Amino acid sequence: MTELNIAKTYDPKEFEDRIYKEWENKGYFTPKVDEKKKPYTIMMPPPNITGQLHLGHALDGTLQDFLIRTKRMQGYSALWLPGEDHASIATEVRVEKELIKQGFNKKEMGREAFLEKVWEWSDKYREKIKNQYNKLGISADYTRERFTMDEGLSKAVRQVFVDLYNEGLIYKGNRIVNWCPKCQTAISDAEIEYEEKEGHFWHIKYPVVGSEETIEIATTRPETMLGDTAVAVNPKDTRYSHLVGRTLMLPLVNREIPIITDDYVDMEFGTGAVKITPAHDPNDYEVGKRHNLPEIVIMNKDGSIAEGYGRYSGLDRYEARKAIVEDLEEQGYLVKVRDHSHNVGTHDRCNTIIEPVTSKQWYVKMQPLAEPAIKVVKEGSIKFVPERFSKTYFNWMENIQDWCISRQLWWGHRIPVWYCKDCGEVIAAVEEPSCCLKCNSKNLVQDEDVLDTWFSSALWPFSTLGYPEKTEDLKYFYPTSTLVTGYDIIFFWVARMIFSGLHSMGDIPFDTVLIHGIVRDSQGRKMSKSLGNGVDPLEVIEKYGADALRFMLVTGNAPGNDIRYYEEKVEAARNFANKIWNASRFVMMNLDKDIMEEFKDCKEYTIADKWILSRINTVVKEVTENIEKFELGIASQKIYDFMWSEFCDWYIELVKPVLYGEDKKAKGVVLNVLNEVLSTGLKLLHPVMPYITEEIYTNLPNTEESIVISNWPTFHAELKDENVEAQMNNIIEAIKALRNVRVEMNVPPSRKAKVIIFATEGKEAFEEGKIYFEKLASASEVEFVSSKEEIPENSVSAVIKGAELFMPLLDLVDLEKELERLNKEKDKLQSEIDRVEKKLSNEKFVSKAPASVVQEEKEKGEKYKEMYKAVLERIESLKR
Repeated sequence: MTELNIAKTYDPKEFEDRIYKEWENKGYFTPKVDEKKKPYTIMMPPPNITGQLHLGHALDGTLQDFLIRTKRMQGYSALWLPGEDHASIATEVRVEKELIKQGFNKKEMGREAFLEKVWEWSDKYREKIKNQYNKLGISADYTRERFTMDEGLSKAVRQVFVDLYNEGLIYKGNRIVNWCPKCQTAISDAEIEYEEKEGHFWHIKYPVVGSEETIEIATTRPETMLGDTAVAVNPKDTRYSHLVGRTLMLPLVNREIPIITDDYVDMEFGTGAVKITPAHDPNDYEVGKRHNLPEIVIMNKDGSIAEGYGRYSGLDRYEARKAIVEDLEEQGYLVKVRDHSHNVGTHDRCNTIIEPVTSKQWYVKMQPLAEPAIKVVKEGSIKFVPERFSKTYFNWMENIQDWCISRQLWWGHRIPVWYCKDCGEVIAAVEEPSCCLKCNSKNLVQDEDVLDTWFSSALWPFSTLGYPEKTEDLKYFYPTSTLVTGYDIIFFWVARMIFSGLHSMGDIPFDTVLIHGIVRDSQGRKMSKSLGNGVDPLEVIEKYGADALRFMLVTGNAPGNDIRYYEEKVEAARNFANKIWNASRFVMMNLDKDIMEEFKDCKEYTIADKWILSRINTVVKEVTENIEKFELGIASQKIYDFMWSEFCDWYIELVKPVLYGEDKKAKGVVLNVLNEVLSTGLKLLHPVMPYITEEIYTNLPNTEESIVISNWPTFHAELKDENVEAQMNNIIEAIKALRNVRVEMNVPPSRKAKVIIFATEGKEAFEEGKIYFEKLASASEVEFVSSKEEIPENSVSAVIKGAELFMPLLDLVDLEKELERLNKEKDKLQSEIDRVEKKLSNEKFVSKAPASVVQEEKEKGEKYKEMYKAVLERIESLKR
């Protein structure tokens, strides 16, 4: 008997933290550059340093850990490189809010003092994120941890910027951008959330200069009319053809603007005439470019109306809107107001409605970078899993616009451009220049703006490995292998990593993009603070353990699909862990190293031994194939089914007679099989449930010091035996059938009954399984007959594939007691029949009761009569 070193009851709190520290101390997660091994690399999508990790991070981390642990066990030099993103605008907003609570003002503090506070925040939350991930059990290499504001990554950012600038792919231009008046910065499309809001269409008439005619336009933003520079109509619209080329007097502003034609205008929508405000609408901006219209910015950075607009100047845009509408009505220009609901873009960080506005910003020319990035996906060098998401990628890349990369913020990578205040020279440089390259002046000033967060994130697969230096890690681990991420950032991160890797490294950044969905609540709703339906993964881990949460997240997952969080499923996963724990303790209690060593080469297997070895071998093959196809949910479910049912519920029960018997050799064989199958099952389970598998595995007689560095199981063709599997399945089905009969007849397990088997096929297997019938089907003895005529009368039967099973009725029941019980049941049913018939013979009941109630009573009567008949037949059969 083995001395047990694991607790009697499963309590993950007792070992999860201890085990993680042991893994870290032994350096299991730190791979070496080893030319004898193949590299397998995953780059962790860096979480923002803005707060607590959520269930989405837990899902993302668990899927990556599943893959990296599998590859590590398969002999790869497996690197999972972790890190965090500085999240420029999100972090700046969060820190600024905290400082306001403390009575500080960002602008009064100044840039340097403010950045000191952000670095303090960064250090605090990076450590917090690491600790949260560690609780989840992730096997990332924190010796290589990176941060997008590290000096090494900052240098990579500057190098890529300068390279693109020198190639003419980065330029500064005046274009329309998404502007947040609260944060006072340009923001990307990725940072905008669209909400359906109730609003209005204001119909306004613009007078035609030198005529009594007017043109009616409709707008949802009347304040922008201050910046109108034209009204456009469709060139095919005959209603306005006589006015094309003439001018309108812009109400309130009294500025003449032309009437132009453009195919952009939909004749069927509204009045067919559209006000054009190039500086404040993306579509108008394009129309303005085609017609060389002036761009008039009417707002300040904070969303107030600019100088030069009389009483409106200085008003907030919405206050100005009210004043403008009042004046339009007073002066007779307002025709009508219609209710209108429409999508409004808001900044996802501060919920402020964004303002499209032309602004001088830095841009990346995207067309030359997009073409090779499209090609590598079309040719299959990079594949999306599921493949359907490649369409999302193509749709964005093939219609890509130049990328606005500058942000009017303080926290982030400052744009590596300096301006000479003496001669105006613009210098892009990796390191700060000491003087102007043109006039040698030292009077240089750096651009105030910082780069879009996505610019540095786009370099993540290679900047983290040491680029622009030619490090060993970069040479060995790049290109990386699998990117695991959500479908919501395909445009903004995946695409940018692909074109950045191709441009800067001359190679793809990864070969596979595994897309997962989001974790929703049990009702299918997105988790959010406003709904109050968020779930803290640390609280779940505290209650159920990390393994249970991980298992729930993976088994509910199919690539690309959202999953729903059910606490009941986490509880079920914990029950599974408990099942494995108890079964493993039973095995350990019976292991005897001396007997196992003595009979380690003995292959005198029973049918049950052959069956379980064949089944685990099949599961190894199928699970490995599922993982290769990224079907991690299916793989986990197969491991669950095998371990719970076939191993715990069946094999362990089937071999108990041997374990409790006196046959030393048989016991030695079974113990070795038990140890082998349990060890293999734990290895398969390890990537999804790392803690419990480690705690059990390291207490089994195995050669490796940790399951983390054990060898992944491989398929052995000689162990596969489909014939044995079929035979054993028949035995199991027979036992189940006999058990069902006994349950239906309320026969206690303690009451033994003879089992008679009439086998039309597989008789040898049933004969070998006699001992299993005795143990698991409460058989007093097992007899085989060659003809049904040999079956005693009054036997109950069950039919399975290849055999009929019989048990003498008197073995199962006490005749007198059973007759007594059946007669009581007969009297009870007769009473119910009489009651129903009396009710139905009552004319008042039949005439006044609802038809459905009358019908229900009739159905009850029929049911009671059928049951009465069955009981009578049963009584007659017992009396024979």
